[in-house]
Amino acid sequence: MNDTYRPGYETVAERLLAYIAEQGLQPGDRLPTEKGLAEILGTGRSVTREAIKVLAAVGRLAVRKGAGIYVSVPTNADRQVSYFQPTDLAHVAMLFDHRRLIEAESARLAASLARPALVQSIRTAAEASVEAAGDPEAFRVHDRAFHDAVAEASGNVFLQAAVTSLRDFKEQSDRLLFAGAVPGSLEVAAEQHVGIAAAIAAGDADKAATGMVQHIDTTQAQFEQRIRERLKGEGS
Repeated sequence: MNDTYRPGYETVAERLLAYIAEQGLQPGDRLPTEKGLAEILGTGRSVTREAIKVLAAVGRLAVRKGAGIYVSVPTNADRQVSYFQPTDLAHVAMLFDHRRLIEAESARLAASLARPALVQSIRTAAEASVEAAGDPEAFRVHDRAFHDAVAEASGNVFLQAAVTSLRDFKEQSDRLLFAGAVPGSLEVAAEQHVGIAAAIAAGDADKAATGMVQHIDTTQAQFEQRIRERLKGEGS
């Protein structure tokens, strides 16, 4: 992906993550100064500064005023996958695979165990995502609320933690690969939310799990289509 097709800070952020991996830097390690990083990466200071801001916003770096720039110290499940590279398509594919396992089981358990109040929370988030389908930022909020609500309704705190972690990683990829946009049809995603919510409300565990797998399959297919379009645009 070349710099003319993507904002400069995105490609610099990608190169900075690669530098961290190549140097074997660990969470808590201090990075060179902004000027030093610009020299190492062969980039301008302003675009390097923007890349640092983006990586700090998605939790990959920590900027401590007067102290420097550090590799963020991950928490919870993030410790086990701190090597995740949000612009590495192989890593993103593994992320989708993991989402299928975790979120399908969350939906299955939610359909079997969810109390009425939690079922209503799922329905409310699903319906709100329909209303927000024309506004990517609003949709992102309700999309996350929907998936979090399903995980909470599963009654399994480990599934809840895993879903939260997976959403964080997904947002890192969206931020760096698509400048924060949601890569796919929001209307389709919202309709699938409603279908999953209905299956959970009906207590149909198999349909809820299947619906969640189909939802993630659709999301992955749309993600891959956006990548193909992007690569085609760069080649033209």
